[in-house]
Amino acid sequence: MTNPDRLLVDISALVESGQSNQMSLTVVVGGAVITGRLAPEAVWRERVSEVLNDSDRLGPFSAVFGAEPTDGGQKGGGPGEPPAYLHFHLARILQGNIGIPETGGMYRVAIEDVSAWTVGDVSYSDH
Repeated sequence: MTNPDRLLVDISALVESGQSNQMSLTVVVGGAVITGRLAPEAVWRERVSEVLNDSDRLGPFSAVFGAEPTDGGQKGGGPGEPPAYLHFHLARILQGNIGIPETGGMYRVAIEDVSAWTVGDVSYSDH
């Protein structure tokens, strides 16, 4: 098991505290580059639940995301423990000179799996 980057954990904790949802971040996870804006887990789960609820085929999964998190996005599940996940919204996986999906998606990334990161949303260009 790797040790999560303490600075990244602190950034996630600040986002989780609800003080800001404007933090843009780019991470490398398993060789994939994900770029977007962080959201508190509760906001992220609510948005995923709304999207699933609007789907005829995936509607039943909405309740899973709408339920209270069992671990609060934390290891060990106890209150006061540091966050274990980053919750991205308006995020894209960068592949060459394109971002997938173009409109941005919702991604949950384990902090311990992040091998590199930078502050900011890396933009891409098709030029």
